[in-house]
Amino acid sequence: MSSSSTRRGATRQKLYEAAVTLIAEQGFSSTTVEEIADRAGVAKGTVYYNFASKTELFEGLLRHGVGLLTDSLRGAAADRPPLEALDAMVRAGLEFIAAYPSFAQLFVAETWRTNRAWHDTLRLLRDEAVSVVADVLDDAVRQGELAPDLDTRLTASALFGMVLVVALDWLAFQPERDIADVHAALVRLLHGRISA
Repeated sequence: MSSSSTRRGATRQKLYEAAVTLIAEQGFSSTTVEEIADRAGVAKGTVYYNFASKTELFEGLLRHGVGLLTDSLRGAAADRPPLEALDAMVRAGLEFIAAYPSFAQLFVAETWRTNRAWHDTLRLLRDEAVSVVADVLDDAVRQGELAPDLDTRLTASALFGMVLVVALDWLAFQPERDIADVHAALVRLLHGRISA
């Protein structure tokens, strides 16, 4: 990678970090390009050099953040038996959201705003992340570890949403809890071990 593309990548990373924090705090419409540039410590022109518009910056931010999450889920599942992979993906999801809480809040908020210019992009990105979970569920069904009639796509969406919402709830309302406790509770629920 050339030094100019390395610099550009570092600049974009700073812009993403500034944008996600500001947009999570103030909303997309209330956040200006000037504020993003100021928070990132760059000139306003630098924002427009890297992105044609605030909308393009936001779409890039979504791609970047969901890409990191998807890579994290894939990495957690790699070379593991399916049920162990599911447990590892739950942990990876919790760790990702603990590391990027502003992005997770933004992702959840934007999921419900279907009138946004980037909604189709967000749907594709979300589907890609959910597909990683669904692929592991498909493997578990093929190996006889889960019921053959399991709707793996819907179940994957449920697991993805469960981790996302529980992680945000944990960080907002129970931050004193250890991640291991949260993971253990979700894994017990996932494996149906909550009855007496």
